Amino acid sequence: MYYIIIFLINFISPAEWINQMSNEVDLIEVALKTKNPKDVVLAFLVNSSKEKVQNATEQLVAEDATYMSLSFENKELEAIEPWCGVRKGRQIFIDTFSNVGTYWEVNDFQITELFGEGENVAVFGQFTYTSVEVGYKFTSPLAVWAKVQNGQITYFRFMEDTYLSARSFRKSGTWEVQNNGRTFTVGE
Repeated sequence: MYYIIIFLINFISPAEWINQMSNEVDLIEVALKTKNPKDVVLAFLVNSSKEKVQNATEQLVAEDATYMSLSFENKELEAIEPWCGVRKGRQIFIDTFSNVGTYWEVNDFQITELFGEGENVAVFGQFTYTSVEVGYKFTSPLAVWAKVQNGQITYFRFMEDTYLSARSFRKSGTWEVQNNGRTFTVGE
């Protein structure tokens, strides 16, 4: 309720408020104090850069948390983006978010909506990355479903435009696609 009042009184969007708050207070401190699931997920995401993610993970992620990224299991996609699939433990959070800052230059990361009920939190937004080795820049929507219990993330599902993120590493080659009675080539 406090968050809604801030939006209404100040006539600012949730994204603007998140940016203001992340500059004004330590959101991890707030999350540890309130244990509110929305505060916990917001604090984690705001502190998910490769320089800050280890600290955020150690304080806000349960030791046996489940991390699911992009697919349940896809060996081909895992070869391109090694963090894909379902993993357990804090280390996958640290490795994944650290690798994002290694594989891509993070040009922009915006949270546009964040809401929840009980232990469930949903986050929507977008990010713009440029692949370090190929130089391909793209903007993708993002969606997160997280579960928080006792002030710690126990489940975290991160979704994005997987075709664009994997495409950002493609140096050459095309796909011949057949669907709905037609054949065509993509990636030229």
